Amino acid sequence: MHYRRLGRTGLQVSPLCLGAMMFGEWGNPDHDDSVAVIHAALEAGINFIDTADVYSAGESEEIVGKAIAGRRDEVVLATKFYAPMGEGPNQGGASRHWIIREVENSLRRLGTDHIDLYQVHRPDPNMDVDETLAALSDLVHQGKVRYIGSSTFPASEIVEAQWVAERRHRERFVCEQPPYSMLVRGIEADVLPTCQRHGMGVIPWSPLAGGWLSGKRRLAGDDPSSHRAIRTPARYDLSIPGNSQKLEAADALGRLADEAGLSLVHMAVAWVANNPAVTSAIIGPRTMEQLTSQLGAADVRLSDDVLDRIDEIVPPGTNFTWADAGWTPPMVGDARQRRRPPRRS
Repeated sequence: MHYRRLGRTGLQVSPLCLGAMMFGEWGNPDHDDSVAVIHAALEAGINFIDTADVYSAGESEEIVGKAIAGRRDEVVLATKFYAPMGEGPNQGGASRHWIIREVENSLRRLGTDHIDLYQVHRPDPNMDVDETLAALSDLVHQGKVRYIGSSTFPASEIVEAQWVAERRHRERFVCEQPPYSMLVRGIEADVLPTCQRHGMGVIPWSPLAGGWLSGKRRLAGDDPSSHRAIRTPARYDLSIPGNSQKLEAADALGRLADEAGLSLVHMAVAWVANNPAVTSAIIGPRTMEQLTSQLGAADVRLSDDVLDRIDEIVPPGTNFTWADAGWTPPMVGDARQRRRPPRRS
């Protein structure tokens, strides 16, 4: 396994990052089996694990904590905060109040005294980013967090966070974690170039496009239900035109992989991991079989002919639906924000 530097930091991480979203109730509820998958990834040379507090309501962090007990120094450990962790009005978001409280919960669940990379899971449109960066900077200075990052931020907010960090003397986001795959290419237009300009690492999630590129979703094959489809139907409902187009593209990509003598999984992960803007591609196996099918993908090199064909099937910068972007800007998702209120007489 070769390693890459995470942005401008001194951290060296593997080109594949083990995503832990599928460990726990959302995917594999067997803790011992999930721990075995994590251990197999570590033995294969993966030294980077990414989870989040919200994954299975903290259960994923607990499983990761069990798996790395006694091996903490081998692992670059990343987790995230933002999503609601309860019904109270202050049990989520990117406020100082929640960050200071929730980091302690994550540290406890992970069984560690520090987090290597602590990330804001989504933009918080109701929060001044300076408050978020100030709280995260305090955690860095206290030694509870080593580095900070963002996830699924649009380019404009990435730039704003960098500007605020410089002007207010805060710790800066060292990396961005966006959705990216052969079927979800919107970040090529602005997020990836922005990260390159600011020297940020990029650790894309869902290189298999939430299962669309697993090889199971083909026009002539089955369309199995999954936990992800149940949680995010807007990404899978074939009555939505963009999803029908996505299925056609996935089928074409599958045929291209067959012609190239590759598994679709290897082609998909290799395509993400070998983009020059990408540091590490997050794979999210639920089982040992799924992990094994993805290991080694970063060592696959795609020919220019194959890369050109992929561009023909899904043009650069293309997203089929807003749901695939992982975050919908408020003015896009809420019609009220596009309309002036009526004048009062």
